[in-house]
Parts: sequence; C-alpha cells; structure tokens
Amino acid sequence: MKGTSLIVSIVLFVAVAVLYVLHFTGSKSGVSDAAEVRGEGSEHGVRIAWIKADSLILNYDLAQDLHNEFTQKQEAFTKEYGNKRSTFEREAAEFQQKLQRGGFLTEQRAVEERDRLLGKEQEIMKLDQELSGKLAELQAGNNKQLLDSLMSYLKIYNSNQKYDFIFNAGDVLIGPEATNITAEVLRQMNQRYQANKPK
Repeated sequence: MKGTSLIVSIVLFVAVAVLYVLHFTGSKSGVSDAAEVRGEGSEHGVRIAWIKADSLILNYDLAQDLHNEFTQKQEAFTKEYGNKRSTFEREAAEFQQKLQRGGFLTEQRAVEERDRLLGKEQEIMKLDQELSGKLAELQAGNNKQLLDSLMSYLKIYNSNQKYDFIFNAGDVLIGPEATNITAEVLRQMNQRYQANKPK
C-alpha cells in the first residue's frame, strides 16, 4: 500500500509540476493547456490514457480459458478429496458399529483399526492442504500470466500511441471517456490471443 501511495504522490507531483510549467510558459492561443495534460493535447502535452483493468481481464479470452482450466482442476481435486473423505467416513461408521456390538476379537485389534483410521484421516487432511496449495499456486500463476500478457501488450500498443501514462481506472476517480482505451485494448488483445492460440 505504501508503495502505491508513493507512486500516486509522485505522479501527482509530476502532473502539478507540468501544469505549473505549462501555465507560466504555455501559449496564449486560447486553447487550454490543461487539455494537453488530460491526454487530449498536442505534441507538447503529457498524453494520458486509462483502462479498466478488471473489466479488461474479465472479458479477455485468455482469462476465460485460464478460468475454465482452473475450474476443471478444482472440480477434479474436489472429486478426489470427496471420494477419499466419503470412503473414510464410511469406514469410520463401520468401525463404530463394529466396536459397539463387540465385533473385534481382541482389544488390540480394535486399537489397531482405530489407529489405521486416524492415520487415514490425517492423510485426508494432508491431501486437502496439498490440493488447496496446488489450486492457490495455479491461481497465482494464472494471475501472473494475465498481468504479464496485459503489460506486454500495453508496451506494444503504446509504441504506436505514445502515451506518457496509462493508468488503471481503479485509481482514476474522474476522467474523460475519450481517454478510456479499455475497449480498444481488449479488442486487440483478444485478436492477438486468438491468432496465436494453439488449435
């Protein structure tokens, strides 16, 4: 959080400094120099655009594919865990019934069966942790892949557009829709992804 506030403070400081310089050294043509700072200006202004990263990610075809893959793995893990848990619960219920009706020949045999079931329960708990860890790792990998894809494409996109700043709309409270490039970036990212997607 502190890093984010520092970045926002620096950006605001730069923006104020640019406004100050433009105000006192800018042209008197009647065209507001502030328009240049807002991202609408000419070659002398600071060009700014913004995207709604959350909206872009939600509608990005790669994100949909990664989500579908994640959901399939999650369902497989849930099924694996559920099957083992159901088997254990059935065996534990059978053990209780057998114990209550005196079905074990010796007390030692009952203790061995109880210990086996406790070991199985610990294995199931360990499996649950392992599967949860794998899912968390997969989700983190997916998030990184999406962020890398977005940042990589924005660099390509900006090589032609020449924006000085592209903000995430999560931090933009007010801004002209003309500088919202979300739809354009999303369309181009999806085209690029579909063109390179393995068949």
